[in-house]
Amino acid sequence: MLLYLLFAMPAFLLGLWAQMRVQRSFRKYSQVGLSRNLSGAEIARRILDSQGLQHVQIEPAQGFLSDHYDPRGKVLRLSPDVFQGRSVAAAGVAAHEAGHAFQDAENWFFLRVRSAMVPTVQFGSWLGPIIFLVGFFLNLTPVAWLGIGLFGAMAVFAVVTLPVEFDASKRARQFLTSEGIVFQDEAQGVKRVLDAAALTYVAAAIQAISTLLYYAFLLTGFNRD
Repeated sequence: MLLYLLFAMPAFLLGLWAQMRVQRSFRKYSQVGLSRNLSGAEIARRILDSQGLQHVQIEPAQGFLSDHYDPRGKVLRLSPDVFQGRSVAAAGVAAHEAGHAFQDAENWFFLRVRSAMVPTVQFGSWLGPIIFLVGFFLNLTPVAWLGIGLFGAMAVFAVVTLPVEFDASKRARQFLTSEGIVFQDEAQGVKRVLDAAALTYVAAAIQAISTLLYYAFLLTGFNRD
């Protein structure tokens, strides 16, 4: 248990702090209205249309900060606070998701890699630890390594996600400025919201890597023969 805490606790605390920070930033800038008085849905539509992506649909989604872009359906789904919101926070999140649509339209390398990994990650994230534990406790080293390999795909996925999210945020800030949707003081608020959101992805990558290292240390750090 102590060993697990040594590996997992720093990453867990970072993840918890990142979640608190993004929620606090979003709520703060949800109270700051836009001078242009546009909703998140209207902003996303304007940005997409300006870049020739009229075919990308925008739909409301349920849940707090459940915003995402679906590359298979070419649909951008925005949470209620973003879809209807006319705030600095809503503008930043809506533009960020529009950035993913542009990545998809460009067949951007890192987005393509991440999308290709989704089936493996969905499979390996829950099955990998099970296979590892079976191999570890039954002293079946090749089986344990198989489990580590499957779980490792999730760590790789988390790392690949970083440039995807950072690039989408960069595009979002550029779109909002170039389209005249936000002004200088509002742009600073957008940056704070998106920077806070980016930290959650950094924390997720560190958590995945820490867990992977913990499994590898268990397998290689003790001589059980």
